Amino acid sequence: MKKIAILNGPNLDRLGKREPEIYGSATLADLEQALRAEFGGKATLEFFQSNHEGALIDKIAALVDAKFDGVVINGGAFTHTSVALRDALLGAHLPTVEVHISNIYKREDFRHKSLTAPACLAVISGLGLEGYHAAVRFLLLPGTKA
Repeated sequence: MKKIAILNGPNLDRLGKREPEIYGSATLADLEQALRAEFGGKATLEFFQSNHEGALIDKIAALVDAKFDGVVINGGAFTHTSVALRDALLGAHLPTVEVHISNIYKREDFRHKSLTAPACLAVISGLGLEGYHAAVRFLLLPGTKA
């Protein structure tokens, strides 16, 4: 069974409370429950959220050491600002899918550029929480490699 990590960056712990008109009313706990319900028998899922860049970078290194098979990451604002997060993803050599709940291309100009996307196999933007499900489905496909 594949081991897949779901990483969430800054402010995603506020899902359901922060800007529900953009991010919806579901919480991060709701997302975890829905992913476990869909993929519980197909993958081992590990969830991690931090508002701190270094904690996310440390977690990526730990995933490599624990021989994870893939990563779904919503880096939040770090997507657009963090060379360090990009470097951690590149150095991990793990198949990674970047997810954005909103369509970043319909938002402010500074959100149109992702520094982390080049370190990922794919980017999903604008599907709401369904984007996480699509990312896990993709990582479960046979032969998906970094």
